[in-house]
Amino acid sequence: MATPSLQDGIDKAGSPIRLLWQPDAEPWTPEVVEREYAGWRQEQAAWHEGVALLNLSHHMSDMWIEGPDATRVLADHGANNFEKFAIGQAKQYVPVTGAGHLVTDGILAREAENTYVLSGVPAAQHWVRYHAEKGGYDVGFVTDPSSAFRPGGGDPKLFRYQIQGPLAAELVERVFGGPLPETKFFHSTAVTLAGRPLRALRHGMAGQAGFEFIGPWGHAAYVHEAFLAAGEPLGLIQVGALAYTTPSVESGWIPSPVPGIYTDPDLLEYRTYLPLFGIEGKRPLNGSFFSEDIEDYYVSPYELGYGKMISFNHDFLGRDALEKAKGEVRRTKATLVLDADDVRTVMGEGQDPGFVLTYARHRVENAAGLVGVTMQSASIDPVGTVLAQTLIDAEHAAPGTEVTVVWGEHPGPGTDPEADLGFPRIRATVQPSPFNEHARALYRRDR
Repeated sequence: MATPSLQDGIDKAGSPIRLLWQPDAEPWTPEVVEREYAGWRQEQAAWHEGVALLNLSHHMSDMWIEGPDATRVLADHGANNFEKFAIGQAKQYVPVTGAGHLVTDGILAREAENTYVLSGVPAAQHWVRYHAEKGGYDVGFVTDPSSAFRPGGGDPKLFRYQIQGPLAAELVERVFGGPLPETKFFHSTAVTLAGRPLRALRHGMAGQAGFEFIGPWGHAAYVHEAFLAAGEPLGLIQVGALAYTTPSVESGWIPSPVPGIYTDPDLLEYRTYLPLFGIEGKRPLNGSFFSEDIEDYYVSPYELGYGKMISFNHDFLGRDALEKAKGEVRRTKATLVLDADDVRTVMGEGQDPGFVLTYARHRVENAAGLVGVTMQSASIDPVGTVLAQTLIDAEHAAPGTEVTVVWGEHPGPGTDPEADLGFPRIRATVQPSPFNEHARALYRRDR
């Protein structure tokens, strides 16, 4: 029996929405890693106040792209500037459809003149590989799925450990016997640890300083233990799967937006190429915002704040649409600070609700009606409430604007999207995105 495609799933369900809508869907958390080590509150505090160790080795999918046409295929199907892409540099890759809708993003690192690795959720990887095969580009691929989807199990090819927090630099100096070479943000440098080669990518999350250390899996255990031992006097805390999902809410990154691929007739062949049992067919939609039209969930890279990454110095798929859309952006990214008393009432029945995480699309309203939709919401203990990364109409995005979040699960097809279902409202205040001032003002400037 042939493996069902994404288009098969859409046809059987009757529409993309009927395929993807799952009220009360469990939120994604990283695979393999323990849910908590010291407790999610202490783990969040660690990267704000001390030093934290995060294990990214298992939940990211990697695809190596190598060959004479590696740069060309990526540039033909990505909006980034490839004229200024140094070996050792990483960028947030921005592929869009012909209509200018984001496919999804990923982290693209250049390892050599004709070699890149694209990491993250695999939607962008599927996009690049499909177009490379269809277009006859002289390029080859090696893929390493996340540990949850690796055929036959086994270990990943690479380890990835992040060291984050105000004491990150001190910990790194303890491990390596001194400071690392000065490195620009999102650039990497080659280092060794007891003769073991690895790369140090200068990184940061929630505005805190840090590095991501990447190397062959065979060295993973040694490197991990070296950081744990050197970090003990500094109060190093390992971060579990729950807390790991939350820094994006502070740092302004919206993870895994809906790929804009489900409706375009020109992408029928692509939807037939994609397997149903992949991220495009199985990443659920839920929340109080509901529409029968999947295009109401599509996003523009401009809405996500990726405008500075877009370069019109080359031709690429979706170029004309992005040029037109540049002056027509209706929504912008903002952080909603949910009222702490309302959070306790609605989510905790009057008590502390504990850990909250959801990727649900919840309605954001004012007296006139719908003005935005949440993209990810999570408890941020150092802030003392739940924050929500949100796309909101630009005229309502000024810091201090008061709105309400409709907290509930629309049942989906068969019920009026605008029906009053009696869901509770949570008061919220609009604040900038990134919420963290350091992340907003400093740590992205070297990109």
